[in-house]
Amino acid sequence: MSDSEGETYEKQVKIVLVGDGSSGKTSISERFSKDAFNRDYNQTLGIDYYLKRINLTRTYNVTLAVNDVGGQTLGGAMLDKYIFGVDIVLLVYDITNLQSFENLEDWYHTIIKYCAGRKPLFALVGNKSDLEHLRAVKLEKHHQFVKEKDILSYFVSAKTGESVENLFRQVTANLMHVVLPKNDQDATRIIKAPIIRQESHNTTPLKTTPPQSTHTRTSICTLQ
Repeated sequence: MSDSEGETYEKQVKIVLVGDGSSGKTSISERFSKDAFNRDYNQTLGIDYYLKRINLTRTYNVTLAVNDVGGQTLGGAMLDKYIFGVDIVLLVYDITNLQSFENLEDWYHTIIKYCAGRKPLFALVGNKSDLEHLRAVKLEKHHQFVKEKDILSYFVSAKTGESVENLFRQVTANLMHVVLPKNDQDATRIIKAPIIRQESHNTTPLKTTPPQSTHTRTSICTLQ
């Protein structure tokens, strides 16, 4: 898609991060939305939710609704609600933890089942690339999974921030069929939105009106 002079495009995209606990989903979400990294591990219960508005190109703005699903949610009663209306699914694993990679097979097939024939855009994300010397998941396994599922492939480090911004920008551009500028110089021009945190006790769907500065919590993200 190319930009037309004088026109501005607005889009809202729902992104869901799934995978085992401690694989780094929350760290990736917070690195992208707040450019922050918390060294202390806090398990996500239910779902955490973040909003960030980016300039994908000079005239194409996208609001990303980033949903971080707790690792214990696989097989839970609320998972279908969390992924309802999802546009992009990031399958996240820890490159130093083989089990976190192998469990993505179950995550992938469960989400496919709940999407009922409407397949979202998937990407396999190997986190903790700064720990390459401790790698437990062979690159061949990563690339084989990508090839078999015909999905996108990324490696990031939430700790250092390496490739995190690039991950979200590229998957969004791929979904929207938008050609990013050469060297993606627009990546530095980011418009941040307030952060909203959520958990699983409230089942009222979120409205798509601009978020307020006060934090709210809920369990269902139906932004589309």
